[in-house]
Amino acid sequence: MTSIRELHKQLVRKERSAVEIAQETLERINTLEPKLHSFLHIMADEALAQAQQVDAQIAAGETISPLAGVPIAIKDNLCTTGIPTTGGSRILENFVPPYESTVTQKLKDAGAVIVGKTNLDEFAMGSSTENSGYGRTCNPWDLDRVPGGSSGGSAAAVAARQCAVALGSDTGGSIRQPAALCGVVGMKPTYGLVSRYGLMAYASSLDQIGPFGRSVEDAAILLGAIAGHDPKDSTSLNVQIPDYAKLLRPNFRPKSRLRIGIIKETFGSGLETVVEDAVKKALELLQELGAEIQVISCPRFGYGLPAYYIIAPSEASANLARYDAVKYGIRAEDADNLIEMYKTTRAQGFGTEVKRRIMLGTYALSAGYYDAYYLKAQKVRTLIKQDFDAAFEKVDILVCPTSPTTAFKAGEKTDDPLAMYLSDLMTIPVNLAGLPGISIPCGFDSQGLPIGMQLISKVLREDLLFQVAHAYEQSTEWHLQTPPLV
Repeated sequence: MTSIRELHKQLVRKERSAVEIAQETLERINTLEPKLHSFLHIMADEALAQAQQVDAQIAAGETISPLAGVPIAIKDNLCTTGIPTTGGSRILENFVPPYESTVTQKLKDAGAVIVGKTNLDEFAMGSSTENSGYGRTCNPWDLDRVPGGSSGGSAAAVAARQCAVALGSDTGGSIRQPAALCGVVGMKPTYGLVSRYGLMAYASSLDQIGPFGRSVEDAAILLGAIAGHDPKDSTSLNVQIPDYAKLLRPNFRPKSRLRIGIIKETFGSGLETVVEDAVKKALELLQELGAEIQVISCPRFGYGLPAYYIIAPSEASANLARYDAVKYGIRAEDADNLIEMYKTTRAQGFGTEVKRRIMLGTYALSAGYYDAYYLKAQKVRTLIKQDFDAAFEKVDILVCPTSPTTAFKAGEKTDDPLAMYLSDLMTIPVNLAGLPGISIPCGFDSQGLPIGMQLISKVLREDLLFQVAHAYEQSTEWHLQTPPLV
């Protein structure tokens, strides 16, 4: 599977047809799926039909968009008309949405070929894709290890060349952390830059849809296609969307000296030495490329994790109340009355982690505890944002590891929720502040597992993130490495 740019050239020059590309992609998916389980639904008929439309456009001499004919995978918490959308939960195993999410409609309008819906932690609640109601996804670099989560299926599919690019959602790191563990690029945009209409809500003040790609340019092209104002989403920002890909240059040099800040609080206890060393080497390279490096303190950074696990479950407890077995989804048949039906259905349909977060959130919002927990967590959220604001008065970009560790073994943390939650220690504060962040490959450990570096910028400075990430990427070969399966 080549880059979006190369696929576009091949199609325009008629070296390959969109149908041929789609068929090759579907064959690869079917070959690898027994090992990886990246997908929950493979959309072969729909993909070939979309590809035929692209070929017809080319044959008619029409101009096609950069994404036309490009195989794309979609996280299965984004609604797709007429296609099962489960959110990774058994409670929605027979749900077929009657409407299309804004982002998937934009992709269809651009001629993208959607090859399938990818696996995820149930309702995007998890860091390993082990919480899926339909079985875990494996990491293409080591099948005994997790791909990260909650967008593990999308990250694994991109890493294993089962698609060119993919969409995920990021509430506390669910794009960036699996991108790091699978050795691909993952971008969490500014909150509100991409419409959430048609995204299954987990924590509405934190959720954001974003791209996965094997290169920064591919991620930039995909974000440009899905970003933009949407009246169907009240939190959608009405701003001009730049052509991110056109802003990328082989030898990027900002108008003034680029200032990069190392977040002091992200180095130290709990961080694997190999991860720390890789990120520090990456910073040395950025310095060689002309950046000015300084250490920056975000003193409340470490409080992001406890604040998140009050705010996000609180919002989840409200959002997941809609799964009542009345309007859609499975329904328990052995209940004697309405209340019993609610209870039995939710007990059978929700997994352990979802139940845990519903209970945490309901408790935090309950009378007598709201001020002590939820209100205090929101105040901490404000302080974290203020720390970022102060940091960006001194630097243009903040840098830290994306994940404290490389991919861990499946089952290693399933019985220890706190250890699992710590996987998102570096990414959560970015969501709390509504900032954009990108994870890019920056090395491998001694076992050949990828390491990711996170770049963070001010609100709506995705352009700068892409430019700096691209400059680093062009000076290294980490993104060119392929998993053993490929």
